[in-house]
Amino acid sequence: MRFSLVDRIIDVKPGKEITAVKALSLCEEYLADHFPNFPVLPGVLMLEALTQAAAWLVRITEDFAHSIVVLKEAKRVRFGQFVEPGQVLRVRAEIIRDDGRLTEVQAEGILDGKTTVSARLVMERYNLAERDPTCASLDDSVKRDMRKLLGLLLGGDKLSKGVPAKETDSSTGSQLGGQSVMLKST
Repeated sequence: MRFSLVDRIIDVKPGKEITAVKALSLCEEYLADHFPNFPVLPGVLMLEALTQAAAWLVRITEDFAHSIVVLKEAKRVRFGQFVEPGQVLRVRAEIIRDDGRLTEVQAEGILDGKTTVSARLVMERYNLAERDPTCASLDDSVKRDMRKLLGLLLGGDKLSKGVPAKETDSSTGSQLGGQSVMLKST
């Protein structure tokens, strides 16, 4: 089963940083077990939200050059307060170092102005065809699917028109301006 823990990308500066949101809903099935009488977003899924945001930053920065972007290492992981249903976790990741194969980012999840989770993440990327040349078409398929998903995360057809996605911050009611990213079709 695959969880998408980034609901919307609200700002991205390729090669620099990304800001995304994860809105926690009571209907997410893992909350039944974590915990039945006190549902909160599990810490490992908070870390996964940071990882997914960092992966989107890597993909966008390199214009989807690699089909696979994975977490290689998580360092200095710190947890703060709980994230409960109805709350929105604001996730930010900033590139610290990039050597072409590995990208190190500083990432944090913020709730009500307080850091809920933070970590230094090392992201690795590659194409499946590098390990098995018969997988080249699978690489193309994954990249195509990721581009489509990015379009949804940025606000659907606003992307193709170059209009920045807008999101409303539920805690303040203010508009959050997102920067759209123009994608090249493959």
